[in-house]
Amino acid sequence: LDKAGITVNKNAIPYDPQPPSIASGIRVGTPATTTQGLDEADMKVVASLISRAVKDADGSETAAVAAEVHELVKNKPAYAS
Repeated sequence: LDKAGITVNKNAIPYDPQPPSIASGIRVGTPATTTQGLDEADMKVVASLISRAVKDADGSETAAVAAEVHELVKNKPAYAS
């Protein structure tokens, strides 16, 4: 996800045999995206991009997903410049 320009939080999951310092789960939050101005339709695109990135085991789609992430957020910056 990170290589595709999608940031999520590492998170421990219940009953995980790994110690909490090796978080096996992720947390996908929406506060940052809504602050950025993304709406419900945009979130459907975000979900699709996350799905594509996670399923891309060989990394062949990483550049395409990253380009789509950039296109989605280019007019909705996370921070004012």
